[in-house]
Amino acid sequence: MISSLSLTDFRNHNMCRITTHGRRNIIITGPNGAGKTAILEAVSMLSGERGMRGAQMSDMARFGGGGGFGIFAELSDDTQLSVQFSSGDTNRRAKIDGDNAPLCELARHVHVVWLTPREDRLFVDSASDRRAFFDRLATSFDSAHAGRMAKLSKLLSERAYALKSGADSHWLDALDTQIAGTSVAISVARIQYAGELNYFLSRCAVSVSGKLEQMLLGGVSAGDVERSYLEYLKSNRELIGDKMVLDGAHKSDFGVFNRELNLPASITSTGQQKMVLLDLILAHAHLLHTKMGYTPLILLDEAAAHLDATARAKLFQELGDANAQVWATGLDADVFRDVPNAAFVTCQNGEISNIVLAG
Repeated sequence: MISSLSLTDFRNHNMCRITTHGRRNIIITGPNGAGKTAILEAVSMLSGERGMRGAQMSDMARFGGGGGFGIFAELSDDTQLSVQFSSGDTNRRAKIDGDNAPLCELARHVHVVWLTPREDRLFVDSASDRRAFFDRLATSFDSAHAGRMAKLSKLLSERAYALKSGADSHWLDALDTQIAGTSVAISVARIQYAGELNYFLSRCAVSVSGKLEQMLLGGVSAGDVERSYLEYLKSNRELIGDKMVLDGAHKSDFGVFNRELNLPASITSTGQQKMVLLDLILAHAHLLHTKMGYTPLILLDEAAAHLDATARAKLFQELGDANAQVWATGLDADVFRDVPNAAFVTCQNGEISNIVLAG
């Protein structure tokens, strides 16, 4: 868990410091534009990723500042982490306990998952958005998963280029062999994650569908699926309109079923979809704690949006039971008054004006 967080020239924050006093729920409230989401974004970068907005580093630096920014956190085990970006530099730099470190090393100390208003449409938007969301979660348990996803994207681009340039069959055979192996490994990881997550879900169930997943779930061994998919790739080497028409792990989808309503989440109300999303994130936190022993950070931007009083009460009860530290934002502090073990942070014009402990 985070004991203290300090920001310098990050977004609209000049300098701010938040001390959590060991609380598991950090509730950040204030008007629109006060800098609430920026605090969550800063926390999300402590895992070594690009942050929950995926913004350019230069866009995160405070306008009128020196062109760079700094994020510093002290954890409950006294580990100190920092992420810094300087004007004229192209990359972020990380430090652990004051020593320079690769960004990827931060993920050994901080495990972050987030929900933003962007995910509120997860069940009705494209399959690619759902794949990105669940693949990011699956990476928490299989660190190689993100690398496989990047490798598959690169291999598919190389294959399209090879087909357009009339490459010989030997080059295509080599590419197809790598694509088949990587695709099956991705599908296996997705199936395993969905199965383990379902054990902790109460409101919903997650499924994975796709060409490879269908075979794997049907009992076909991974080796046989890989060989079958390789034959499929070799028999589909035509371009239609300069594009490959190819099925595989890059086309798979995740389905979410609302058990309480006995309906697909995609056709339920906005509020019901939000509760299912929160169920997914809390179950993910329980899985991380049970399987890996981690206490993850859950970031909930506009946490109570679309929730009625009953749904909020249920959420707050579950936050109290979560094996995680939750950082949540909202406009009205009164909405969160029942959150247990909480530190209430008031944010105004990029400054922290008050911290109140409750519960």
